[in-house]
Amino acid sequence: MKFDNILAEVNGFGLFQFRIILLLVIARLTLPFHFILNNFIATVPGHHCDISGLDDNDAFTNLSLAQKIKIAIPVNEDGKPKSCEMFAEPQYHLLFNLTNVSRSVTVPCQDGWVYDKTTFKSSLATQWDLVCDDLKLNKATATIFFTGVMLGSAVFGFLSDRFGRRKTLLLSYIVAIIFGFASAYSTNFVVFATMRFFTGCGLAGISIITVVLCVEWVDIKHRTFVTVVLSLDWSLGSILLPLIGYFVNEWRNLIIATTSPLFVSIICLWWVPESARWLISNGKVKRAHYYLSMCAKVNRKEGFMSDIKPEVLTKVIIVEDGNRKYSYVDLVKTPRLRRLALFTGIMWFGLACSYYGISLNIAGFGVNLYLTQFIYSVTEIPAKLLVFYTVDRMGRRFCQSGTLIMSGLFIFINLFIPKDKSVVRTALGATGKMFSEAAFTCVYLFTTELYPTVLRQNGLGYSSFMGRTGVSVSPLILLLEEFWVPLPGTLFCVLACLAGIVAAFLPETRNMRLPETIQDVEQTRKRSICSLDDTLSS
Repeated sequence: MKFDNILAEVNGFGLFQFRIILLLVIARLTLPFHFILNNFIATVPGHHCDISGLDDNDAFTNLSLAQKIKIAIPVNEDGKPKSCEMFAEPQYHLLFNLTNVSRSVTVPCQDGWVYDKTTFKSSLATQWDLVCDDLKLNKATATIFFTGVMLGSAVFGFLSDRFGRRKTLLLSYIVAIIFGFASAYSTNFVVFATMRFFTGCGLAGISIITVVLCVEWVDIKHRTFVTVVLSLDWSLGSILLPLIGYFVNEWRNLIIATTSPLFVSIICLWWVPESARWLISNGKVKRAHYYLSMCAKVNRKEGFMSDIKPEVLTKVIIVEDGNRKYSYVDLVKTPRLRRLALFTGIMWFGLACSYYGISLNIAGFGVNLYLTQFIYSVTEIPAKLLVFYTVDRMGRRFCQSGTLIMSGLFIFINLFIPKDKSVVRTALGATGKMFSEAAFTCVYLFTTELYPTVLRQNGLGYSSFMGRTGVSVSPLILLLEEFWVPLPGTLFCVLACLAGIVAAFLPETRNMRLPETIQDVEQTRKRSICSLDDTLSS
Protein backbone atom coordinates (compact mmCIF):
# COMPACT_ATOMS: atom_id res chain seq x y z
CA MET A 1 0.00 0.00 0.00
CA LYS A 2 1.31 3.44 -1.00
CA PHE A 3 0.78 6.74 0.79
CA ASP A 4 -1.50 7.93 -2.04
CA ASN A 5 -3.76 4.92 -1.38
CA ILE A 6 -4.09 5.86 2.29
CA LEU A 7 -4.71 9.49 1.35
CA ALA A 8 -7.45 8.41 -1.05
CA GLU A 9 -9.13 6.39 1.72
CA VAL A 10 -9.27 9.37 4.09
CA ASN A 11 -10.39 11.63 1.19
CA GLY A 12 -7.40 13.26 -0.46
CA PHE A 13 -9.41 16.33 -1.32
CA GLY A 14 -11.91 17.18 1.38
CA LEU A 15 -12.64 19.81 3.99
CA PHE A 16 -9.28 19.13 5.66
CA GLN A 17 -7.39 20.07 2.48
CA PHE A 18 -9.57 23.13 1.87
CA ARG A 19 -8.84 24.29 5.39
CA ILE A 20 -5.08 24.06 4.80
CA ILE A 21 -5.38 26.17 1.64
CA LEU A 22 -7.51 28.81 3.40
CA LEU A 23 -5.10 29.02 6.34
CA LEU A 24 -2.22 29.75 3.95
CA VAL A 25 -4.04 32.24 1.72
CA ILE A 26 -3.16 35.38 3.71
CA ALA A 27 0.55 34.56 3.78
CA ARG A 28 0.57 33.89 0.05
CA LEU A 29 -1.15 37.23 -0.64
CA THR A 30 1.92 39.02 0.74
CA LEU A 31 4.13 37.42 -1.92
CA PRO A 32 2.94 39.49 -4.92
CA PHE A 33 2.70 42.51 -2.61
CA HIS A 34 6.44 42.39 -2.01
CA PHE A 35 7.63 40.84 -5.26
CA ILE A 36 6.06 43.62 -7.35
CA LEU A 37 6.40 46.31 -4.66
CA ASN A 38 9.47 47.79 -6.32
CA ASN A 39 7.28 49.16 -9.12
CA PHE A 40 5.71 51.48 -6.55
CA ILE A 41 8.28 52.23 -3.86
CA ALA A 42 11.16 52.70 -6.34
CA THR A 43 9.21 54.72 -8.89
CA VAL A 44 10.94 57.84 -10.19
CA PRO A 45 8.49 60.76 -10.42
CA GLY A 46 9.00 63.74 -12.70
CA HIS A 47 11.79 65.96 -11.39
CA HIS A 48 14.10 68.83 -12.26
CA CYS A 49 16.99 70.64 -10.59
CA ASP A 50 16.27 72.63 -7.45
CA ILE A 51 16.92 76.25 -8.44
CA SER A 52 16.00 77.86 -5.12
CA GLY A 53 19.69 78.62 -4.56
CA LEU A 54 19.49 81.24 -7.29
CA ASP A 55 17.03 83.34 -5.28
CA ASP A 56 19.91 85.37 -3.87
CA ASN A 57 19.84 87.22 -7.17
CA ASP A 58 17.24 90.02 -6.93
CA ALA A 59 16.50 89.93 -10.66
CA PHE A 60 15.82 86.19 -10.42
CA THR A 61 13.72 86.42 -7.27
CA ASN A 62 11.15 88.74 -8.84
CA LEU A 63 10.31 86.27 -11.61
CA SER A 64 7.45 83.77 -11.57
CA LEU A 65 8.22 80.07 -11.05
CA ALA A 66 7.61 79.28 -14.73
CA GLN A 67 10.00 82.05 -15.77
CA LYS A 68 12.64 80.86 -13.31
CA ILE A 69 12.50 77.34 -14.70
CA LYS A 70 12.65 78.67 -18.27
CA ILE A 71 15.88 80.59 -17.75
CA ALA A 72 17.56 78.19 -15.30
CA ILE A 73 16.89 74.75 -16.79
CA PRO A 74 17.37 73.58 -20.41
CA VAL A 75 14.56 71.65 -22.06
CA ASN A 76 14.28 68.29 -23.82
CA GLU A 77 13.06 67.85 -27.37
CA ASP A 78 9.48 67.56 -26.06
CA GLY A 79 9.78 70.97 -24.40
CA LYS A 80 9.86 69.66 -20.81
CA PRO A 81 12.65 70.72 -18.40
CA LYS A 82 15.61 68.36 -18.28
CA SER A 83 15.85 66.21 -15.17
CA CYS A 84 19.56 66.25 -14.49
CA GLU A 85 20.94 69.52 -15.89
CA MET A 86 20.73 73.25 -15.27
CA PHE A 87 22.37 76.29 -16.78
CA ALA A 88 25.60 77.42 -15.15
CA GLU A 89 24.10 80.92 -15.10
CA PRO A 90 20.47 82.10 -15.57
CA GLN A 91 19.77 82.72 -19.26
CA TYR A 92 17.69 85.89 -19.08
CA HIS A 93 17.64 86.22 -22.87
CA LEU A 94 15.28 83.24 -23.00
CA LEU A 95 12.55 85.42 -21.44
CA PHE A 96 12.49 87.31 -24.73
CA ASN A 97 12.66 84.11 -26.83
CA LEU A 98 16.13 85.05 -28.09
CA THR A 99 17.27 81.56 -28.95
CA ASN A 100 19.97 82.48 -31.45
CA VAL A 101 22.50 83.33 -28.79
CA SER A 102 25.82 81.56 -28.21
CA ARG A 103 25.48 78.06 -26.77
CA SER A 104 24.73 78.12 -23.02
CA VAL A 105 26.88 76.11 -20.61
CA THR A 106 25.04 73.46 -18.56
CA VAL A 107 26.09 71.74 -15.35
CA PRO A 108 24.67 68.88 -13.24
CA CYS A 109 22.10 69.82 -10.59
CA GLN A 110 23.87 71.74 -7.83
CA ASP A 111 21.31 71.84 -5.00
CA GLY A 112 19.31 68.65 -5.39
CA TRP A 113 15.98 68.16 -7.12
CA VAL A 114 12.35 69.18 -6.97
CA TYR A 115 9.92 66.28 -7.44
CA ASP A 116 6.42 66.02 -8.80
CA LYS A 117 4.36 64.66 -5.89
CA THR A 118 1.04 64.51 -7.73
CA THR A 119 1.01 60.69 -7.84
CA PHE A 120 3.46 59.67 -5.11
CA LYS A 121 4.04 61.57 -1.90
CA SER A 122 7.40 59.86 -1.51
CA SER A 123 9.44 57.00 -2.91
CA LEU A 124 12.98 55.71 -2.57
CA ALA A 125 14.01 58.11 -5.34
CA THR A 126 12.66 61.16 -3.50
CA GLN A 127 13.81 59.95 -0.08
CA TRP A 128 17.48 59.58 -0.97
CA ASP A 129 17.70 61.41 -4.33
CA LEU A 130 18.25 58.19 -6.30
CA VAL A 131 18.01 59.88 -9.68
CA CYS A 132 20.34 60.91 -12.50
CA ASP A 133 23.80 59.50 -11.66
CA ASP A 134 22.30 57.42 -8.82
CA LEU A 135 19.39 56.08 -10.88
CA LYS A 136 21.11 52.71 -11.30
CA LEU A 137 21.28 52.44 -7.52
CA ASN A 138 17.52 52.90 -7.39
CA LYS A 139 16.98 50.16 -9.99
CA ALA A 140 19.35 47.90 -8.06
CA THR A 141 16.87 47.68 -5.16
CA ALA A 142 14.93 45.03 -7.08
CA THR A 143 18.10 43.04 -7.71
CA ILE A 144 19.06 43.25 -4.03
CA PHE A 145 15.62 42.06 -2.92
CA PHE A 146 15.54 39.13 -5.34
CA THR A 147 19.08 38.16 -4.41
CA GLY A 148 17.66 37.71 -0.91
CA VAL A 149 14.82 35.64 -2.34
CA MET A 150 17.39 33.57 -4.21
CA LEU A 151 19.37 32.84 -1.03
CA GLY A 152 16.19 32.23 0.97
CA SER A 153 14.98 29.65 -1.55
CA ALA A 154 18.11 27.59 -1.01
CA VAL A 155 18.23 28.03 2.77
CA PHE A 156 14.56 27.41 3.51
CA GLY A 157 14.39 24.55 1.01
CA PHE A 158 17.17 22.80 2.91
CA LEU A 159 15.69 23.60 6.34
CA SER A 160 12.25 22.39 5.30
CA ASP A 161 13.52 18.97 4.26
CA ARG A 162 15.68 18.75 7.38
CA PHE A 163 13.34 20.06 10.12
CA GLY A 164 9.89 19.89 8.58
CA ARG A 165 7.55 22.11 6.58
CA ARG A 166 5.63 23.65 9.46
CA LYS A 167 8.54 24.75 11.67
CA THR A 168 10.40 26.22 8.74
CA LEU A 169 7.29 28.05 7.55
CA LEU A 170 6.95 29.68 10.98
CA LEU A 171 10.60 30.78 10.78
CA SER A 172 10.03 32.31 7.34
CA TYR A 173 7.01 34.25 8.67
CA ILE A 174 9.09 35.68 11.52
CA VAL A 175 12.02 36.63 9.27
CA ALA A 176 9.75 38.35 6.74
CA ILE A 177 7.93 40.34 9.45
CA ILE A 178 11.03 41.50 11.33
CA PHE A 179 12.99 42.62 8.31
CA GLY A 180 9.92 43.89 6.45
CA PHE A 181 9.13 46.37 9.21
CA ALA A 182 12.83 47.17 9.66
CA SER A 183 13.04 48.17 5.98
CA ALA A 184 10.08 50.54 6.42
CA TYR A 185 11.91 52.38 9.20
CA SER A 186 15.35 52.45 7.54
CA THR A 187 17.30 55.68 8.01
CA ASN A 188 19.55 55.37 4.97
CA PHE A 189 19.71 53.47 1.70
CA VAL A 190 22.35 50.94 2.81
CA VAL A 191 20.24 49.88 5.80
CA PHE A 192 17.14 49.73 3.60
CA ALA A 193 18.85 47.55 0.99
CA THR A 194 20.11 45.18 3.69
CA MET A 195 16.66 44.87 5.28
CA ARG A 196 15.00 44.25 1.91
CA PHE A 197 17.55 41.52 1.21
CA PHE A 198 16.57 39.62 4.35
CA THR A 199 12.87 40.30 3.77
CA GLY A 200 13.29 38.51 0.46
CA CYS A 201 14.89 35.58 2.28
CA GLY A 202 11.85 35.14 4.51
CA LEU A 203 9.33 35.50 1.69
CA ALA A 204 11.16 32.83 -0.34
CA GLY A 205 10.41 30.33 2.40
CA ILE A 206 6.71 31.21 2.30
CA SER A 207 6.66 30.86 -1.48
CA ILE A 208 8.08 27.35 -1.76
CA ILE A 209 6.93 25.72 1.50
CA THR A 210 3.24 26.58 1.16
CA VAL A 211 3.07 24.96 -2.29
CA VAL A 212 4.78 21.75 -1.21
CA LEU A 213 2.75 21.50 2.00
CA CYS A 214 -0.53 21.71 0.09
CA VAL A 215 0.49 19.37 -2.75
CA GLU A 216 1.72 16.71 -0.31
CA TRP A 217 -1.70 16.61 1.35
CA VAL A 218 -3.86 16.09 -1.77
CA ASP A 219 -4.44 13.07 -3.99
CA ILE A 220 -3.14 12.62 -7.53
CA LYS A 221 -6.18 13.79 -9.49
CA HIS A 222 -6.57 17.05 -7.52
CA ARG A 223 -2.95 18.24 -7.54
CA THR A 224 -3.55 20.41 -10.60
CA PHE A 225 -6.64 22.04 -9.12
CA VAL A 226 -4.89 22.82 -5.82
CA THR A 227 -1.84 24.31 -7.55
CA VAL A 228 -4.03 26.55 -9.72
CA VAL A 229 -6.06 27.65 -6.69
CA LEU A 230 -2.86 28.50 -4.83
CA SER A 231 -1.64 30.51 -7.80
CA LEU A 232 -4.88 32.52 -7.73
CA ASP A 233 -3.63 33.96 -4.43
CA TRP A 234 -0.85 35.57 -6.43
CA SER A 235 -3.33 36.98 -8.96
CA LEU A 236 -5.56 38.37 -6.23
CA GLY A 237 -2.57 39.97 -4.50
CA SER A 238 -1.39 41.46 -7.79
CA ILE A 239 -4.84 42.99 -8.36
CA LEU A 240 -5.02 44.38 -4.82
CA LEU A 241 -1.52 45.90 -4.85
CA PRO A 242 -2.23 48.80 -7.28
CA LEU A 243 -5.40 49.58 -5.29
CA ILE A 244 -3.44 49.65 -2.03
CA GLY A 245 -0.66 51.65 -3.69
CA TYR A 246 -3.15 54.20 -4.98
CA PHE A 247 -4.41 55.03 -1.49
CA VAL A 248 -1.14 54.45 0.39
CA ASN A 249 1.26 56.48 -1.75
CA GLU A 250 4.03 56.95 0.81
CA TRP A 251 6.68 54.26 0.52
CA ARG A 252 7.19 53.56 4.24
CA ASN A 253 3.48 53.14 4.92
CA LEU A 254 3.10 50.98 1.81
CA ILE A 255 5.72 48.52 3.07
CA ILE A 256 3.99 48.37 6.45
CA ALA A 257 0.61 47.81 4.80
CA THR A 258 1.91 44.94 2.67
CA THR A 259 3.79 43.24 5.53
CA SER A 260 1.16 43.44 8.29
CA PRO A 261 -1.00 40.49 7.06
CA LEU A 262 1.78 38.12 8.12
CA PHE A 263 0.79 38.66 11.77
CA VAL A 264 -2.53 37.00 10.98
CA SER A 265 -0.69 34.23 9.14
CA ILE A 266 1.30 33.34 12.27
CA ILE A 267 -1.96 32.87 14.17
CA CYS A 268 -3.40 30.73 11.33
CA LEU A 269 -0.33 28.50 11.37
CA TRP A 270 -1.53 27.02 14.68
CA TRP A 271 -4.12 24.99 12.71
CA VAL A 272 -1.86 24.04 9.79
CA PRO A 273 -0.73 20.37 9.95
CA GLU A 274 2.74 19.06 9.24
CA SER A 275 3.16 17.08 6.03
CA ALA A 276 2.40 13.43 6.78
CA ARG A 277 4.56 12.41 3.80
CA TRP A 278 7.56 14.19 5.30
CA LEU A 279 6.91 12.73 8.74
CA ILE A 280 6.78 9.16 7.43
CA SER A 281 9.88 9.72 5.28
CA ASN A 282 11.72 10.81 8.40
CA GLY A 283 10.52 7.97 10.63
CA LYS A 284 8.02 10.03 12.63
CA VAL A 285 5.13 7.62 12.07
CA LYS A 286 3.22 8.41 15.30
CA ARG A 287 2.87 12.08 14.41
CA ALA A 288 2.01 11.13 10.83
CA HIS A 289 -0.71 8.81 12.13
CA TYR A 290 -2.05 11.63 14.32
CA TYR A 291 -2.37 14.04 11.37
CA LEU A 292 -3.82 11.37 9.07
CA SER A 293 -6.39 10.55 11.76
CA MET A 294 -7.18 14.26 12.03
CA CYS A 295 -7.62 14.39 8.25
CA ALA A 296 -9.93 11.35 8.37
CA LYS A 297 -12.00 12.90 11.16
CA VAL A 298 -12.44 16.26 9.43
CA ASN A 299 -13.27 14.52 6.14
CA ARG A 300 -15.64 12.08 7.94
CA LYS A 301 -13.62 8.98 7.12
CA GLU A 302 -12.73 7.92 10.69
CA GLY A 303 -13.43 4.24 10.09
CA PHE A 304 -10.40 3.60 7.90
CA MET A 305 -7.74 5.09 10.19
CA SER A 306 -9.12 3.27 13.25
CA ASP A 307 -7.90 0.05 11.64
CA ILE A 308 -4.45 1.43 10.71
CA LYS A 309 -1.73 1.26 13.34
CA PRO A 310 1.24 3.70 13.31
CA GLU A 311 3.63 0.80 12.64
CA VAL A 312 1.89 0.10 9.35
CA LEU A 313 2.94 3.52 8.05
CA THR A 314 6.62 2.49 8.12
CA LYS A 315 5.89 0.30 5.08
CA VAL A 316 3.96 2.98 3.20
CA ILE A 317 7.09 4.92 2.21
CA ILE A 318 10.20 2.75 1.97
CA VAL A 319 13.23 4.93 2.71
CA GLU A 320 16.71 3.78 1.72
CA ASP A 321 18.14 4.77 5.12
CA GLY A 322 15.87 6.04 7.88
CA ASN A 323 18.76 7.86 9.60
CA ARG A 324 20.04 9.55 6.46
CA LYS A 325 19.86 13.35 6.16
CA TYR A 326 19.46 14.66 2.63
CA SER A 327 20.97 17.84 1.21
CA TYR A 328 21.48 19.64 -2.10
CA VAL A 329 24.48 17.42 -2.81
CA ASP A 330 22.07 14.50 -3.32
CA LEU A 331 20.61 16.31 -6.34
CA VAL A 332 23.74 15.56 -8.36
CA LYS A 333 24.74 12.13 -7.04
CA THR A 334 22.63 10.00 -9.38
CA PRO A 335 22.22 10.28 -13.18
CA ARG A 336 18.48 11.02 -13.48
CA LEU A 337 18.46 13.47 -10.57
CA ARG A 338 21.52 15.19 -12.00
CA ARG A 339 19.78 15.60 -15.38
CA LEU A 340 16.60 16.70 -13.63
CA ALA A 341 18.45 19.35 -11.61
CA LEU A 342 20.17 20.72 -14.72
CA PHE A 343 16.99 20.98 -16.78
CA THR A 344 14.75 22.39 -14.03
CA GLY A 345 17.44 24.94 -13.17
CA ILE A 346 17.59 26.20 -16.77
CA MET A 347 13.80 26.18 -17.02
CA TRP A 348 13.30 28.21 -13.85
CA PHE A 349 16.05 30.70 -14.73
CA GLY A 350 14.65 31.45 -18.19
CA LEU A 351 11.05 31.61 -16.97
CA ALA A 352 11.67 33.88 -13.98
CA CYS A 353 14.03 36.20 -15.86
CA SER A 354 11.57 36.79 -18.72
CA TYR A 355 8.52 37.00 -16.41
CA TYR A 356 10.02 39.72 -14.24
CA GLY A 357 11.57 41.38 -17.27
CA ILE A 358 7.97 42.16 -18.22
CA SER A 359 6.64 42.73 -14.69
CA LEU A 360 9.35 45.16 -13.58
CA ASN A 361 9.12 47.26 -16.74
CA ILE A 362 5.44 48.25 -16.64
CA ALA A 363 6.35 51.96 -16.58
CA GLY A 364 7.99 51.50 -19.98
CA PHE A 365 4.71 50.99 -21.82
CA GLY A 366 3.54 54.60 -21.61
CA VAL A 367 0.28 53.97 -19.72
CA ASN A 368 -0.63 54.93 -16.14
CA LEU A 369 1.38 52.83 -13.66
CA TYR A 370 -1.62 51.73 -11.59
CA LEU A 371 -3.70 50.92 -14.66
CA THR A 372 -0.92 48.93 -16.31
CA GLN A 373 -0.30 46.90 -13.15
CA PHE A 374 -4.04 46.25 -12.84
CA ILE A 375 -4.32 45.14 -16.49
CA TYR A 376 -1.32 42.84 -16.11
CA SER A 377 -2.82 41.33 -12.95
CA VAL A 378 -6.24 40.73 -14.49
CA THR A 379 -4.69 38.87 -17.44
CA GLU A 380 -3.37 36.33 -14.94
CA ILE A 381 -6.88 34.95 -14.38
CA PRO A 382 -7.27 33.53 -17.92
CA ALA A 383 -3.69 32.29 -17.58
CA LYS A 384 -4.74 30.13 -14.62
CA LEU A 385 -7.77 28.83 -16.53
CA LEU A 386 -5.51 27.99 -19.48
CA VAL A 387 -3.31 25.87 -17.24
CA PHE A 388 -6.26 24.24 -15.50
CA TYR A 389 -7.83 23.06 -18.77
CA THR A 390 -4.62 22.02 -20.54
CA VAL A 391 -2.22 20.62 -17.98
CA ASP A 392 -4.31 17.49 -17.28
CA ARG A 393 -5.41 17.01 -20.88
CA MET A 394 -2.14 17.66 -22.71
CA GLY A 395 0.31 16.96 -19.91
CA ARG A 396 2.67 19.02 -17.76
CA ARG A 397 5.51 18.93 -20.24
CA PHE A 398 3.51 20.22 -23.22
CA CYS A 399 1.84 22.93 -21.13
CA GLN A 400 5.15 24.10 -19.64
CA SER A 401 7.01 24.18 -22.91
CA GLY A 402 4.18 25.71 -24.92
CA THR A 403 3.45 28.60 -22.56
CA LEU A 404 7.13 29.50 -22.31
CA ILE A 405 7.61 29.60 -26.07
CA MET A 406 4.39 31.62 -26.57
CA SER A 407 5.59 34.11 -23.95
CA GLY A 408 8.89 34.51 -25.81
CA LEU A 409 7.00 34.96 -29.08
CA PHE A 410 4.96 37.91 -27.78
CA ILE A 411 8.08 39.53 -26.30
CA PHE A 412 9.66 39.20 -29.75
CA ILE A 413 6.67 40.76 -31.54
CA ASN A 414 6.68 43.71 -29.13
CA LEU A 415 10.23 44.58 -30.21
CA PHE A 416 8.86 45.82 -33.53
CA ILE A 417 6.05 48.00 -32.12
CA PRO A 418 6.92 51.75 -32.02
CA LYS A 419 7.18 53.42 -28.62
CA ASP A 420 4.32 55.81 -29.40
CA LYS A 421 1.91 52.86 -29.81
CA SER A 422 1.53 52.55 -26.04
CA VAL A 423 -1.86 50.82 -26.12
CA VAL A 424 -0.67 48.15 -28.58
CA ARG A 425 2.55 47.63 -26.63
CA THR A 426 0.61 47.27 -23.39
CA ALA A 427 -1.80 44.76 -24.97
CA LEU A 428 1.04 42.64 -26.37
CA GLY A 429 2.99 42.92 -23.12
CA ALA A 430 -0.06 41.83 -21.13
CA THR A 431 -0.60 38.84 -23.44
CA GLY A 432 3.04 37.85 -23.11
CA LYS A 433 2.77 38.14 -19.35
CA MET A 434 -0.40 36.01 -19.44
CA PHE A 435 1.51 33.12 -21.04
CA SER A 436 4.45 33.72 -18.73
CA GLU A 437 2.12 33.60 -15.72
CA ALA A 438 0.60 30.37 -17.07
CA ALA A 439 4.12 28.94 -17.26
CA PHE A 440 4.79 30.03 -13.67
CA THR A 441 1.57 28.39 -12.49
CA CYS A 442 2.54 25.13 -14.17
CA VAL A 443 6.19 25.14 -13.08
CA TYR A 444 5.41 24.80 -9.35
CA LEU A 445 3.19 21.79 -9.97
CA PHE A 446 5.59 20.24 -12.49
CA THR A 447 8.69 20.68 -10.31
CA THR A 448 6.94 19.44 -7.16
CA GLU A 449 5.89 16.26 -8.97
CA LEU A 450 9.35 15.64 -10.43
CA TYR A 451 11.34 15.54 -7.18
CA PRO A 452 10.99 12.79 -4.51
CA THR A 453 9.57 13.46 -1.04
CA VAL A 454 12.96 13.06 0.66
CA LEU A 455 14.38 15.79 -1.60
CA ARG A 456 11.25 17.62 -2.74
CA GLN A 457 11.84 20.81 -0.79
CA ASN A 458 15.54 20.75 -1.65
CA GLY A 459 14.65 20.30 -5.31
CA LEU A 460 12.08 23.08 -5.29
CA GLY A 461 14.42 25.25 -3.23
CA TYR A 462 17.25 24.75 -5.74
CA SER A 463 14.92 25.40 -8.69
CA SER A 464 13.55 28.51 -7.02
CA PHE A 465 17.13 29.59 -6.31
CA MET A 466 17.87 29.39 -10.03
CA GLY A 467 14.65 31.24 -10.78
CA ARG A 468 15.46 34.03 -8.35
CA THR A 469 18.91 34.27 -9.90
CA GLY A 470 17.11 35.02 -13.14
CA VAL A 471 14.92 37.57 -11.39
CA SER A 472 17.97 39.28 -9.90
CA VAL A 473 19.51 39.53 -13.35
CA SER A 474 16.37 40.91 -15.07
CA PRO A 475 16.64 44.51 -13.70
CA LEU A 476 20.27 44.58 -14.85
CA ILE A 477 19.25 43.36 -18.31
CA LEU A 478 16.77 46.24 -18.49
CA LEU A 479 19.71 48.65 -18.06
CA LEU A 480 21.18 47.36 -21.35
CA GLU A 481 18.58 49.50 -23.11
CA GLU A 482 21.10 52.33 -22.84
CA PHE A 483 23.37 50.53 -25.30
CA TRP A 484 20.72 49.19 -27.70
CA VAL A 485 16.98 49.62 -27.12
CA PRO A 486 15.85 46.17 -28.37
CA LEU A 487 18.61 44.30 -26.49
CA PRO A 488 16.69 43.59 -23.22
CA GLY A 489 13.62 42.33 -25.09
CA THR A 490 15.78 40.16 -27.33
CA LEU A 491 17.49 38.53 -24.34
CA PHE A 492 14.19 37.92 -22.54
CA CYS A 493 12.77 36.33 -25.72
CA VAL A 494 15.78 34.01 -26.11
CA LEU A 495 15.69 32.97 -22.45
CA ALA A 496 11.94 32.21 -22.51
CA CYS A 497 12.27 30.10 -25.66
CA LEU A 498 15.36 28.30 -24.33
CA ALA A 499 13.48 27.44 -21.13
CA GLY A 500 10.57 26.14 -23.23
CA ILE A 501 12.83 23.88 -25.29
CA VAL A 502 14.50 22.47 -22.16
CA ALA A 503 11.09 21.81 -20.55
CA ALA A 504 10.21 19.59 -23.50
CA PHE A 505 12.97 17.15 -22.47
CA LEU A 506 11.72 16.66 -18.89
CA PRO A 507 9.74 13.49 -18.01
CA GLU A 508 5.93 13.68 -18.01
CA THR A 509 4.29 13.46 -14.55
CA ARG A 510 0.59 13.48 -15.41
CA ASN A 511 -1.41 10.81 -13.51
CA MET A 512 1.69 9.59 -11.67
CA ARG A 513 1.98 9.14 -7.94
CA LEU A 514 4.52 11.42 -6.27
CA PRO A 515 8.00 9.85 -6.09
CA GLU A 516 8.98 9.23 -2.48
CA THR A 517 12.66 8.25 -2.74
CA ILE A 518 15.66 8.81 -4.99
CA GLN A 519 15.23 5.24 -6.23
CA ASP A 520 11.72 6.16 -7.43
CA VAL A 521 13.19 8.89 -9.63
CA GLU A 522 15.92 6.63 -10.98
CA GLN A 523 13.23 4.08 -11.94
CA THR A 524 10.86 6.57 -13.59
CA ARG A 525 9.50 4.13 -16.16
CA LYS A 526 8.57 1.55 -13.55
CA ARG A 527 6.91 4.21 -11.37
CA SER A 528 4.87 5.33 -14.37
CA ILE A 529 3.51 1.82 -14.93
CA CYS A 530 2.67 1.38 -11.24
CA SER A 531 0.91 4.76 -11.16
CA LEU A 532 -1.31 3.85 -14.09
CA ASP A 533 -2.18 0.53 -12.44
CA ASP A 534 -3.10 2.34 -9.20
CA THR A 535 -5.23 4.81 -11.11
CA LEU A 536 -7.10 2.08 -13.01
CA SER A 537 -7.71 0.00 -9.90
CA SER A 538 -9.09 2.97 -8.00
